[in-house]
Amino acid sequence: MIKGRSPGRDRIAHMAGSNRSERVLILASFVNRVGNGLFNTAAALYFTLVVDLPAAQVGAALTVAGLIGLLAGIPGGHLADRRGPRTVMMLALAVQAVAMSALVLVESWAALTVVATLDQLAAAVSGAAWGALVVRVGTDRPALFRARLRTYVNLGVVLGTVGAGFAVAANTRTAYVVLIVGNAASFALCALLLFLLPAYQALSAPPQQRRWSALSDRPFVTFTVLHGAMGLQYPVVSLLLPIWISEHTDAPRWTVAAVSAINAAVCVLLQTGIGARIETPRDGGKAFRTAGLLFLVSCPLMALTAHTPVWAAAALVVAAILVHSLGEIWESSGGFALGFGLAPDHAQGQYQGLLGLGFSAGQALAPALLTTVVLGLGTSGWLLLGAFFAAVGAVGPALERWGTRNRPPSRLGAAAAERREEADQAHA
Repeated sequence: MIKGRSPGRDRIAHMAGSNRSERVLILASFVNRVGNGLFNTAAALYFTLVVDLPAAQVGAALTVAGLIGLLAGIPGGHLADRRGPRTVMMLALAVQAVAMSALVLVESWAALTVVATLDQLAAAVSGAAWGALVVRVGTDRPALFRARLRTYVNLGVVLGTVGAGFAVAANTRTAYVVLIVGNAASFALCALLLFLLPAYQALSAPPQQRRWSALSDRPFVTFTVLHGAMGLQYPVVSLLLPIWISEHTDAPRWTVAAVSAINAAVCVLLQTGIGARIETPRDGGKAFRTAGLLFLVSCPLMALTAHTPVWAAAALVVAAILVHSLGEIWESSGGFALGFGLAPDHAQGQYQGLLGLGFSAGQALAPALLTTVVLGLGTSGWLLLGAFFAAVGAVGPALERWGTRNRPPSRLGAAAAERREEADQAHA
């Protein structure tokens, strides 16, 4: 028997990435999201139950921090474009590790506001640099890499959330502190893992290129708005549907937990298979439209749960979340293809910073919009929400044509195509 790596081990490594750099970024992102899942689930409980701050003060501090953090995405992304995405992301992660560790010392609203703001500023910079790094790492088969990356990111959040559940059940200061320290450690470990990536250098900008080109790119600004609007579908699962099931239907209470479990399972299991086929901006525009149509189906199904008996309502909830989860996969894959494909290579960080700003703004507005409009209108609100998603998605193909009309060809994409052609010829 010839000694060497086993076929099973090779298959596992390939599933996690096509090359070393892809596997490193996937692992780093996975570690980071496990930490996020640990902390985000129990953060509010820690500050209200352990630190004993009023819920209104905690909400105000996190809101102020989130709004100020939005300002850092575009300049942070521009810095990543000019100084290299790996370096900037590592520095931002280091700041987040320090800020997260400092949270265990917080005992007042003012301190929480300052520390949370520092964390959100660094998070915005890190997110923009991460987007630029994704483009530089995943050049051979970018759609497949992005799909694998999101699969492991989703898995990381799920595992972190499960871990947080044990701390919530224990409900002790020590348990919550472990979550905070665990999240801080995840930032530090993620930064250390990035040392294993090449130190990607900045790409030269075209002559006479505007410094803040993302803000003057009307197709991309339009896509940013639409991407933020389509992002309302995420709080539908985490916020709106659980309230609807509990207050407006006869479905068993276990369906509230089933919603999150089914959504996570579908996204983890099917993301790579679907997302790997959505490669070009044109594919992305069509995927955006498909996502809107899937949400147009899932929202009326959710509305019907209020008008059916117990077990019929439970079946409708399961059917609705299955369809909605498929829509989420198509939406995220289309968003990747358009978000990266419509941005020029030399300014990916800046463009991803703008995209992150739009998405975060949408998430900040989502709770108020969804609870007042959809819950306020009931069945009509769900139908209106489905029509809204369908209308936003329908713009996808036209937006792609507008954005690519004068877009310069991708230098990274051309280089990757040449490498693939050389590899094909070598194997012929």
